[in-house]
Amino acid sequence: MSGRRDLSPMIWIPGGEFLMGSNAHYPEERPAHQVALEGFWIDPHSVTSSEFRMFVEETGYVTVAERAPDPANFPIALREKLVAGSAVFHQPEHPVELSNPLNWWTYVPGANWRHPYGPDSMTESNKDHPVVHMSFSDAMAYAQWAGKQLPTESQWEFAARGGLDGAEYCWGAEFEPEGKALANVWFGEFPWQNLKDHATSTTPVGLYAPNGYGLYDMAGNSWDWTMDWYQPAHAEQDHPCGVPRNPIGPRTAQHDPAAPTTPMRVLKGGSYLCADNYCTRYRPAARIGQAVDSSTCHAGFRCIVPADGPGQ
Repeated sequence: MSGRRDLSPMIWIPGGEFLMGSNAHYPEERPAHQVALEGFWIDPHSVTSSEFRMFVEETGYVTVAERAPDPANFPIALREKLVAGSAVFHQPEHPVELSNPLNWWTYVPGANWRHPYGPDSMTESNKDHPVVHMSFSDAMAYAQWAGKQLPTESQWEFAARGGLDGAEYCWGAEFEPEGKALANVWFGEFPWQNLKDHATSTTPVGLYAPNGYGLYDMAGNSWDWTMDWYQPAHAEQDHPCGVPRNPIGPRTAQHDPAAPTTPMRVLKGGSYLCADNYCTRYRPAARIGQAVDSSTCHAGFRCIVPADGPGQ
């Protein structure tokens, strides 16, 4: 681990085989298949706002959400509308139609990692929360500065399972064992009814119990970026040497004619906005694709270091 910046202590994940994906939930999680991995180090929690601030203060880095959109990419948009900002969740006061995400998502000028919910919000009170409003390039920039890299989807999922191969959740078979909430996810009817005893937002890392490997928030709180290009299902596994070892997903962006043209990478883990009645993606097998140039108030990341040191 020489060359790595002395940030949060990392946790060693031993190599092994596991069943990746699921045949029981969303189509993009299929097919379940065996994967073999070498061991690696991983951050015990998502990168926090205070850790990201260290990176920014040293490098002067400006995140995607802090940059005004390029007019060349939006030729019909009014220039006065092309202002820096990001997508922020706003909780309705009553039930809304779930087929329209605009019922709870708003593009907020001035929203970014420093101001998670808009210009009037500050990260000082959220310094031990996961940093959010991260695009893929923001996560990559931090990882390279830290002497680390982003995990592949298979590395992330293996770590999230905490040694419980094939379990439904990071902690086992039951969502709330003995009635205890084990992750910062949505409780109540999404997106309007909050039954938790805290606000609908991220919470400090480490507030909920870790999984079997000692990793926090592998379910809920904030999504984590991974290295893999997104495709709407796992590739069929027909590996000439048997179980695929250290897979990294598609080699290039996958373009579906029916999907957005912006390439997408895989996000894992779900967030505080995942709900039983809308998005049950607070499971290790769950996955979504996110446009690489986008940022939201629930997208962050954590890093890994392979056993033989950071890659290029």
